[in-house]
Amino acid sequence: MALNRWKSNGWTVCGVALLSFAAGVLFTARANSDRVFELRIYHATPGKVEALETRFRNEASKLLAKHGLDAVGYWVPDDAPASGDTFIYLLAHPNRAAAKQHWAEMFADPAFQSMMKEEQTDKLVQKVDDIYMHSSDFSAMK
Repeated sequence: MALNRWKSNGWTVCGVALLSFAAGVLFTARANSDRVFELRIYHATPGKVEALETRFRNEASKLLAKHGLDAVGYWVPDDAPASGDTFIYLLAHPNRAAAKQHWAEMFADPAFQSMMKEEQTDKLVQKVDDIYMHSSDFSAMK
């Protein structure tokens, strides 16, 4: 009888473990379902991509991190014509509301405002394309 009781408890433990695992997977998937990515493409003034890259290396990337803007990576195209005037980076946000909040906090930061005054003088950027995206269900990055 003790053996039967152990088997019954063993199945109960396995069942509870399986249900807990399934709930965790569903919760995690649901928690990430609002995650968005923001692709930012900067079209630099001709000849100023290196200066823009330097600004991001020395100032902008630190401000992004300070305000919860999670930069996944930064890129400069290899091939012309984009290689001469394009700087790209990708941000990951928990959701659109968080993105909006983090950007607002950064825009209010005096260090960011100072950097924007420099931009008015240096004129490194002509145009910014900003694209929000969500992962497809089959994407490796969620």
